[in-house]
Amino acid sequence: MKVLVVGSGGREHALCWAIAKSPKCDKLYAAPGNAGIADIAECVKIKAEDVNAILKFAKSEKIDFVVVGPEAPLVDGLVDKLEKVGIKAFGPSKKAAQLEGSKAFMKDLLAKYDIPTADYGVFDEPDAAKEYIIKMEGGVVVKADGLAAGKGVIVCHNKNEAYAAIDHIMIERAFGDAGDEILVEEFMAGEEVSFFALVDGTTAVAMGSAQDHKAVHEGDTGPNTGGMGAYSPTPVVDKAMEKKIMAEIIQPTIEAMAAEGCPYKGVLFAGLMVKDGEPRVLEYNVRFGDPECQVLMARFNSDVLEALLACAEGKLKDAKITWKKSTALVVVMAADGYPGHYAKGTHINNLANASSVKGVEIFHAGTKLQGKKVLSDGGRVLGVTSIGKTVKEAQEKAYEAVDTIEWPEGFCRRDIGWRAIEREEA
Repeated sequence: MKVLVVGSGGREHALCWAIAKSPKCDKLYAAPGNAGIADIAECVKIKAEDVNAILKFAKSEKIDFVVVGPEAPLVDGLVDKLEKVGIKAFGPSKKAAQLEGSKAFMKDLLAKYDIPTADYGVFDEPDAAKEYIIKMEGGVVVKADGLAAGKGVIVCHNKNEAYAAIDHIMIERAFGDAGDEILVEEFMAGEEVSFFALVDGTTAVAMGSAQDHKAVHEGDTGPNTGGMGAYSPTPVVDKAMEKKIMAEIIQPTIEAMAAEGCPYKGVLFAGLMVKDGEPRVLEYNVRFGDPECQVLMARFNSDVLEALLACAEGKLKDAKITWKKSTALVVVMAADGYPGHYAKGTHINNLANASSVKGVEIFHAGTKLQGKKVLSDGGRVLGVTSIGKTVKEAQEKAYEAVDTIEWPEGFCRRDIGWRAIEREEA
């Protein structure tokens, strides 16, 4: 079958890498793809957000199945448009994608169906939000309601910081229209984990857990980023915790979405805070995380394409999904200056030697080709991904490959997986 993957990041490279291994995949396209994806798929110059151009291409090339990577085209209704013309697609409908597209929709759904999350208020006017904060105790989190490329969440340690965050979003318009409405939430303490489930509208199958490293520097210091590395599985989510998450959070959410007339299909990515053995929902995303997708695909042992198709076709109950028992870990290499200002177009060398480290795959995120040269073309540029029997072994392999890459204008965190390693060594 002909498959099109929409997107250009490390997540999409990992998806392409996994899908290309399926005997069901006869031809693989990516829109727009990147320098790494170009090795395994035909890249077409269509931006992921250009929903109409993607639809036109899928129709003209007689694409059988479209896998949508990023959130923006899902929120814009790409899956609906594809299905309307008879093209199967992996991902939720426009209505169901509100789980990520509107934080207010998500929180209201959780509250209505008693799914554990933080107390909150939704506001379209700054003064009302500030009045709400006066009554709150402890830390506060202020969030832009709409999509803000993962940057619309501000953790505030006191009321003055919260007032400034409200002004930043609503008056200074830091995130544009995404800040027309805001959420004000209580700060949840605990350990943050990412949990993933495949969903076909009624059935949900656990994909397992991962732990991201958002802060730019070692020891979780510095500003937050799109993610500087991750590992899977995380010891925080043992079998008992996975069962609890599925029973108390994932399955009730799937049933709630169906009851609200917007059945959910695709991958459901729950950002959770776990404290004293109790998980609560921080946020939902309607697509794979990046860099979590890289470690999930590295651990996936069965046919990924078959599993994604089963979601789209409502046949997840019949799907055979198996996982490697190993740990996977990814170290993100980013351009100097990220998440602030950074240069593009710097030359990256020695990738072939780095890829030859046993158990290592290098997924490209922000790269482009200039002839045969690989150049940087974004903030987060490479995802050096490894498999090991333990987190420590996976970490050692990943950094061996990182140290083989020649890219003076790049950097990475040197402590990815530190929480799990502390547990392993305790």
